[in-house]
Amino acid sequence: MQSTLTKIVLLTGGARRIGAAIARTLHRAGMNLALHYRSSGEEAAALQDELNRRRADSVILLQADLRDTASLPALVEQTIARWGRLDALINNASSFYPTPLGRTTEADWDDLLASNLKAPFFLSQAAAPPLRAVEGSIINLVDIYARRPLENHPVYCAAKAGLAMLTRSLAWELRPAVRVNGIAPGAILWPEQEMSEATKAQLLSRIPLRRRGEPEDIASTVLFLLQDGRYITGQIIAVDGGRSLSL
Repeated sequence: MQSTLTKIVLLTGGARRIGAAIARTLHRAGMNLALHYRSSGEEAAALQDELNRRRADSVILLQADLRDTASLPALVEQTIARWGRLDALINNASSFYPTPLGRTTEADWDDLLASNLKAPFFLSQAAAPPLRAVEGSIINLVDIYARRPLENHPVYCAAKAGLAMLTRSLAWELRPAVRVNGIAPGAILWPEQEMSEATKAQLLSRIPLRRRGEPEDIASTVLFLLQDGRYITGQIIAVDGGRSLSL
């Protein structure tokens, strides 16, 4: 049965943007965090310091390149070595950039598939035994574009579509002990690549709620699935202001 002990969460890509919002929300709810980062070391250290000042020894940092599959089990092992358990894995880390047909390289393919699909699978495989022991959860950050394509992003869309099916498959494979769900964000943060104001306005005009979401909208959904969604598994929740209604 699920323990009343402090929940221990392994979060990939936890140093910035949506990952940092998830980290702050879960920490505020009393959870301890193993925050993975790849290259955002300064931001990860600043977030760790911020959260540990609020509650001592509640956050550790784990550095890894998720494209290195052999390094992934160590993330789970280090988390358990620190706290003796693992209650949740959140596969948040992601690469995102255009791959226009005719200009896409094999390196682009390998990078996007590795971060968005391969790493979540092998991390979930490594985490499955400790998660089974506590009836834990896996949450995958998918995308509304897993359902319909985003122009000039065929490889990213294919990877996220694979992650959506992986979410459902893992929910079946890990039943009944481990719940596995996905969250599909819509327009939450603008891409780090430059986007014109006209493009932003056009996108917002297609959202029924007529506004961009906030990282906290994703974070609160993660918290709901971990704390209250005890009878939910194999589902992908769109947090998109209704955007997927008219994709």
